[in-house]
Amino acid sequence: MTETGFSGSGRRVSRRHFLAAGAVTITAAAVAFDSERMAGSAGMRSIRRQQGTPTVEEGRLLARPVAPKGEGPTGIQPLGLDGRRDGLLFVPTTYRRDRPAPLALMLHGAGGTARHGLDLLLPLAEEAGLILLAPDSRGRTWDVILGGYGADISFIDRALAQTFDRYAVDPERLAVGGFSDGASYALSVGITNGDLFPHIVAFSPGFMAPGGQVGMPRVFISHGTRDEVLPIDVTSRRIVPQLQRAGYDIDYREFDGPHTVPPDIAREAMDWFNAERSDATPPSS
Repeated sequence: MTETGFSGSGRRVSRRHFLAAGAVTITAAAVAFDSERMAGSAGMRSIRRQQGTPTVEEGRLLARPVAPKGEGPTGIQPLGLDGRRDGLLFVPTTYRRDRPAPLALMLHGAGGTARHGLDLLLPLAEEAGLILLAPDSRGRTWDVILGGYGADISFIDRALAQTFDRYAVDPERLAVGGFSDGASYALSVGITNGDLFPHIVAFSPGFMAPGGQVGMPRVFISHGTRDEVLPIDVTSRRIVPQLQRAGYDIDYREFDGPHTVPPDIAREAMDWFNAERSDATPPSS
């Protein structure tokens, strides 16, 4: 485990969320970064982690891949962890217990549901043999965006632990990703838990607010140059250089488009994730 004291932060100036025709729209948003102001508090969090067990308030996840005790079904299924705000799990039909599969934790945007998170990579997951875990946020968006790590981190930890208990997952092929607020949360959680997630995928993020830095995950970021929801000049064009200065390996894609995830960008992200299998054993026929 490596901790180097990096921290980033985001500040919302104004944001309203509403649903229209089943689509999530954010009408106004802005972000700003002040990494120097956050550096001291991040350092204090790192010191506390060294002295005791990592806490939910620090954004830390404790679940880890293990030899599965059970045998779960394939296809799309509810998590069954919460009757009101739950989540979905997709397991490809090619899954085999004796061949640990890659897994991506996918996070929806503000006002969205697990289905929105699942759909980000679902069209590509079956052919890639990828397990997708898509939880619902406890509120209208993710906890750290509303004030601090807490209920969402706890729920995600439960969802991961349950999935690891039922399915064989390759610890070298774990990713956390998302779109919009989900991308901001993916960056925040991924940097905080780089010892769990070797990969982060952020589609059109707004900011990042890690509880500290653990590990050095590789990062894929995409953003539309005509994004009017989270304008690129005050989001990804600031986030990417900040991560690069901190030593992260970044694969950055700008595209001519609005606040969305084009199919070709989703494919690039999947190809990037698959390319990390440089030492993977080819599937047997």
